[in-house]
Amino acid sequence: MDYQNLLLIFYIVKVGQTIDKVRLLLYNDNGDCYMLYRYSELLKSNKFNSDKKIKEALNENKIFKLDCGFYSEKKDYSELEFIAKKYNNAIFNSDSAFFYQGLTDNIPIKYYLSTKKKARKINNDQIVQTFMEDKYFDIGISEIYYNNVKIRIYDKERLLIELVRNKNNISYDMYKEIISNYREIVDNLNLLKLQTYLQKFNNGNKYLKMIQEEVL
Repeated sequence: MDYQNLLLIFYIVKVGQTIDKVRLLLYNDNGDCYMLYRYSELLKSNKFNSDKKIKEALNENKIFKLDCGFYSEKKDYSELEFIAKKYNNAIFNSDSAFFYQGLTDNIPIKYYLSTKKKARKINNDQIVQTFMEDKYFDIGISEIYYNNVKIRIYDKERLLIELVRNKNNISYDMYKEIISNYREIVDNLNLLKLQTYLQKFNNGNKYLKMIQEEVL
């Protein structure tokens, strides 16, 4: 683990984040993120390709059971990777997405996920779930790597729309910080994509006006 990550972990602990939140920053000696598997993925692997081999590996502490149907090769694992893999139909949004996309320095204490309106409720105290109308759910879905973990997340153009349409639910300081960061990267935004997204929202013209006044 490099010096920068050690400093970041110290900062997280110093400001009172949970140990589980620190885990998402942990790497193994090769700098790779600890690997998590679904049971079906273990069966397809070369090392654990049968029920017998999986049970033997568990008994010999070669793999560890994290949750029903989820396993890791290390006791210390990336909580972010576990969340992303277990809830792979959900999209990182809101506070989590703003942080992972580099739009805020505010480290979220919980994971913010959006699901379709009729999705099953996620029973996990570490997750804030929002139910989104199906017609909006797929707009701007992308994949990025954060600390070597691939996550499904809304792109920056979609997040700008989420920012203004949820302005009243975001703290004043955080809103201003994110708006300021958008102004810094405005030349890198795909404005045609943004316009296409806005056309799909019922109040798209209202959100466009807000974006024009505050960012463009």
